[in-house]
Amino acid sequence: SFLLLCFRSPLLTPLVVGLLLQAPFTQLSTITQPNFVLLLADDLGIGDVGCYGNDTIRTPNIDRLAKEGVKLTQHIAAAPLCTPSRAAFLTGRYPLRSGMDATNDYRVIFWNAGSGGLPPNETTFAKILQQQGYSTGLIGKWHQGVNCESRNDHCHHPLKHGFDYFYGMPFTLISDCQPTETPEMDRAFRRKLWLSTQMIGLITLTAVLGRLTGLISVQWKTLICLAGFNVLFFISWFSSYGFVRYWNCIMMRNHGITEQPMVTDRTTSLILRESISFIERNKHRPFLLFLSFLHSHTPLLTTEKFLGRSRHGLYGDNVEEMDWMVGQVLGAIDKEGLKDTTLVYFASDHGGWLERQEGKRQLGGWNGIYKGGKAMGGWEGGIRVPGIFRWPGVLPAGRVIDEPTSLMDIYPTVVHLAGGAVPQDRVIDGRDLLPLLRGTAAHSEHEFLFHYCGVHLHAVRWHQKDSGAVWKAHYVTPIFSPPGAGACYDRGFCPCFGEGVTHHEPPLLFELSQDPSEAKPLSADTEPLFDTVIRKIGRAVEEHRRTLTPVPEQLSVSNVVWKPWLQPCCGTFPFCWCDKEGDN
Repeated sequence: SFLLLCFRSPLLTPLVVGLLLQAPFTQLSTITQPNFVLLLADDLGIGDVGCYGNDTIRTPNIDRLAKEGVKLTQHIAAAPLCTPSRAAFLTGRYPLRSGMDATNDYRVIFWNAGSGGLPPNETTFAKILQQQGYSTGLIGKWHQGVNCESRNDHCHHPLKHGFDYFYGMPFTLISDCQPTETPEMDRAFRRKLWLSTQMIGLITLTAVLGRLTGLISVQWKTLICLAGFNVLFFISWFSSYGFVRYWNCIMMRNHGITEQPMVTDRTTSLILRESISFIERNKHRPFLLFLSFLHSHTPLLTTEKFLGRSRHGLYGDNVEEMDWMVGQVLGAIDKEGLKDTTLVYFASDHGGWLERQEGKRQLGGWNGIYKGGKAMGGWEGGIRVPGIFRWPGVLPAGRVIDEPTSLMDIYPTVVHLAGGAVPQDRVIDGRDLLPLLRGTAAHSEHEFLFHYCGVHLHAVRWHQKDSGAVWKAHYVTPIFSPPGAGACYDRGFCPCFGEGVTHHEPPLLFELSQDPSEAKPLSADTEPLFDTVIRKIGRAVEEHRRTLTPVPEQLSVSNVVWKPWLQPCCGTFPFCWCDKEGDN
């Protein structure tokens, strides 16, 4: 009763709270330039992780991070696909500000030999940390482009964007990288090529038979041209299978190609080895390690040790292997005595890919209670991802924060902690998370978050801080196929515009704190604040659009198309092949 009386005292309560918070402040003031280990999964659904509710896939190391640190339950990607989401993560800006979101259906970088990519005039957090004296390394996936005008200009390469060291894939994993898997690279284009090949072949055969039987008068020159076109189309169709692996599935160390094509059986062990080696090499100076996992993107490269271990087939095996890799990296940090001076962050670039199936095999992730998934710009399942921070002695262990935060917030957070300053000549959409993580701020600095699908605004989130409500208005939603299926299974991806979407006027409105699954849209009849909320969000959209300026489209058709003169090649083009890891 005495303790209750004390805590009810208006004078003692702030004093007790202040004393409880004092230790972390003291710890932080003694640590200058902490190390950063940023762990980013690929296509991992929020429902795939134990500490976010999954009780069948085992993720003890990721769960331990949450137990020893801070877990965010409303952590939002700036885009529902790899290329734009990662551009936003690296720059702290919505991807359309840098031209890294698409007006067309080509919403990611499709080839290593495309000319689009993260523009050289963008300033990544790695570049600022590099200027602050950090050793900066990127291990794993890049998917932000390679070259602009020539094969070796490397204008989009990680080393041009603030990383001292790069080992990994300049592109992204696709099924073409695994010789035993069915190729997936632009399947619609391949179907068109094959159909054209068959049609030209049929026309040629008909013309030849007509000429031989005298039924059709056709010159031999015409027949030779038709046959030549048929051969060209056949070669294009055939090479789209064979050469994709050689042209896109490559591994690089800095500017040099080490494997072309990559040897997938050893990719996981090499990425882990490089990550641990980077920590060991830089243990005596401040460092940034961005470990950009190839897990859990298809074709789900999984070593034999983990095959068949999970209860969710190959996808579950792959997630459990990634969790083991997280444990190995954490073990290396502990071994070098860096645990208390290292901020560790874990997240996914966007939601799980619901439509990725082969027969009865589900090869994509699970997004828990949240509607939608990868490629869907508005629904929570496409953009709400795991978000975990650990920094012993500075961030409180076991803390859970249900405030809207963004992957873009990493940018100002790490820049501030490294002693740098965010650029003042451009809009930075991320917000410093440290006050929220440490408990010195009660609310996120984000009042509004804008949810894009390509360059098309699909939804807007408003955090009404005085009431705690989180309103979300959907202006555009994808049309699920088949109807009611919860995803676009007939298409493989949900589109951003055109006949595959529905425009809503007035917008669909949800209150996420009461309806996180977005199952029951509100109306003016059921929600007294409906009109007020819609007007408030509408004014925020107008204000946001005034901050946008035209920039070159990095994902335009002319930029994403394959260009032979930009193709990274180990050898003499087009005979690109090497295995320098095998030589070692």
